[in-house]
Amino acid sequence: MVNFEHKFNPKIGKQGKKFINETFEKLKKEKNSKEVGYYTLPDTTKSLIKDIKKYIQNSIHLQLKNIKNLVIIGIGGSSLGTKAIDAILKFKKPTDISLHLLENGDPLSIESILKNINKEDTIFIVISKSGTTIETTSIFKYVLNRYDIDLNSNDTSRLIMITDYESPLYQFGQKYSIATFSIPKNVGGRFSVLSAVGLVPLAILGYDIQKLIDGASNLEKDFFNKKHHHLLEKGYYYFKQAKKKPMNVLFSYASSFNYFNQWYVQLWGESLGKLDKTLKKVGLTPIGLVGSVDQHSFLQLVMQGPEDKTITFLKVEDFQSDLKVPDIKLDYITGVNYINNHSFKELINAQCMATMESVSEAGIPTDMITINNLSEENLGFLIYYYELLASTVGIMFGINTYDQPGVEFGKKKLIKKFVKES
Repeated sequence: MVNFEHKFNPKIGKQGKKFINETFEKLKKEKNSKEVGYYTLPDTTKSLIKDIKKYIQNSIHLQLKNIKNLVIIGIGGSSLGTKAIDAILKFKKPTDISLHLLENGDPLSIESILKNINKEDTIFIVISKSGTTIETTSIFKYVLNRYDIDLNSNDTSRLIMITDYESPLYQFGQKYSIATFSIPKNVGGRFSVLSAVGLVPLAILGYDIQKLIDGASNLEKDFFNKKHHHLLEKGYYYFKQAKKKPMNVLFSYASSFNYFNQWYVQLWGESLGKLDKTLKKVGLTPIGLVGSVDQHSFLQLVMQGPEDKTITFLKVEDFQSDLKVPDIKLDYITGVNYINNHSFKELINAQCMATMESVSEAGIPTDMITINNLSEENLGFLIYYYELLASTVGIMFGINTYDQPGVEFGKKKLIKKFVKES
């Protein structure tokens, strides 16, 4: 269960209400047009989930439970969502399979990750929507060479391709009879965690992917039945305050949400930093913080620095742990004895509430999202929530939320550099 409290309270006049209602209608139209596919993933993944389960049942390696490592070769939207969910839920993961991510062309990182990984107990998943992502294809070539993977042997049973239908990577997978799952063409990379991109690796790791989809489906149905109007109002606040409050902080009070924050940063930054219809630069800057760690660093800037930020606090009500501060009195260190016999979840949640109250009293716009526990359903809900919020603000800005032309500039220059040198 996910609750929303201490919501932003934007001043909405008649024109604002009209604008919000028009935005809602545009969201519905965008969904029904099927040009943007993430909206309907909660309804269209039934056959995919069956295919994934069938793959796992028929895979000799997975059936015998001799897999120790799952290596994802992918970057950005191809890896961040899966990494975020695994980091949050691995305390309850039903398998002993370790997740490793080869995301960057950093040679030291590649070597460090692969040095203790053996081909015999590993599944390698190559994920690229276009099928030609330079970091991904380069690392894949290295993996093939390092592990002497014979593409004309049973070695291919240790490979999985996830990509657009008929992309170069898809065709590669088909040629060598490699298990290949396709990404819907109308689902962008940063919106793809609830597609095969996230569902295949998460299922192999042992998570309940159906519950993940159920959580997203619950919000999808409620939102389009006008049961989460506050999400539209929050988007409207961001839009109206974009010049005065261009920085949006997600302050997650759980260490395991560090990668979720990174997923949010990519989603928010790559979706909303655009040229609008008049070619004016618009956008909002995402910042991910982890409590209580960042109370001891970034919070000072929030409290007494420029008043250009909004903060969403993310709180976990029940960490499903009864770990307590022992009733020990230490010489000289008596000023903190008040916390003895209290649980650590009480401590971190009290810190969250105290920080929020302080920030709010300082005049900084805040809201709070509370999840009752760490579960697949709640994460599916939370992922879909932020995707909807990005779409809402994008429509209000009058931009294409789903492209990334600014990223393509650098790719073109990179190609020219290597072609010229060769």
